[in-house]
Amino acid sequence: MQEITWNQFEAVELRVGTVVKAEPYPEARKPALKVWVDFGDPIGIKKTSAQITTHYTPQDLIGMQVVGVVNFPVKQIGSFRSEFLLTGFPDASEAIILATPERFVPDGAKLC
Repeated sequence: MQEITWNQFEAVELRVGTVVKAEPYPEARKPALKVWVDFGDPIGIKKTSAQITTHYTPQDLIGMQVVGVVNFPVKQIGSFRSEFLLTGFPDASEAIILATPERFVPDGAKLC
């Protein structure tokens, strides 16, 4: 495991937001969903593509608070521009379980 400095950690913008829209992404090479998350002011709504179809449907995600990295550059994923990284942990079968706050926190709050 490579160690990082506190300054490097602080540079990563891990923020909480609420899923406001989600839909299938049938054109993706691997099963994925398109997900829109409201990170509050001043960040606003950002979208991403995520391979989370094993444990989540679009309907499951609406209203869920999730954690995302909002300061990565935009990444083109097929015909879709991903604007943030949705975070999670692999389960025993490598399917992703989303990182979520235990209790409600204001959208845009930074992980510290």
